[in-house]
Amino acid sequence: MPALLPAIEIETAANPQFAVIWLHGLGADGSDFAPIVPHLGLAKSLAVRFIFPHAPAIPVTCNGGYVMPAWYDITSIDGSKRGVDEAGILVSSAAIRALIARQNELGIPCSQIVLAGFSQGGALAYSVGLSHRQTLAGIIALSAYLPAPALLAEETLGANRQTPIFAGHGSDDDVVPLALGRQAHDFLQGQAYRIAWHEYPMPHSVCPEEIADIGRWLNERLKIAV
Repeated sequence: MPALLPAIEIETAANPQFAVIWLHGLGADGSDFAPIVPHLGLAKSLAVRFIFPHAPAIPVTCNGGYVMPAWYDITSIDGSKRGVDEAGILVSSAAIRALIARQNELGIPCSQIVLAGFSQGGALAYSVGLSHRQTLAGIIALSAYLPAPALLAEETLGANRQTPIFAGHGSDDDVVPLALGRQAHDFLQGQAYRIAWHEYPMPHSVCPEEIADIGRWLNERLKIAV
């Protein structure tokens, strides 16, 4: 098992029963989404551990080889297409699975763990969540896309076929075009995954309406997962 990624942890109450592992976007770090926790409006009865890991710094080809925090290399951008380093996706997937396993060791089963992410982090959340060997409580993919559907076809074991997915995207996103998010939705819906699509009038970002929707979704999912 790989060494655990450094991460920011926030617990909403003592003795957490649930965990949310939230993956940041390209060039950011775990602190990017940590401030969102108090704005989710989670029920006081839910004790949740939020884990915001930091991606390693690597050269990113599409940014001229500049070294920055990234879950995998993006080798090319061509309109609504992305060239990605599949080997890098597998390395980061193993690192996220190690975080999941750590929560298991701390007494939180996979059925009470949500995997979330924004942009490249959301793409990795798709990759890990849909192919994990144990059923998760849910997947949140924000302004994201499916980076390598072939990896899902090769690896998915069906454990998360019924895992609810929250997919949110901005209609004015000029970084990860809306078409990419819809492609992920359409592919997964066609494969009988339980994916709910949410579209917001915003750029490559999050907005108060989306945060409120995520909070409602988490409240519902975690109460069911007990």
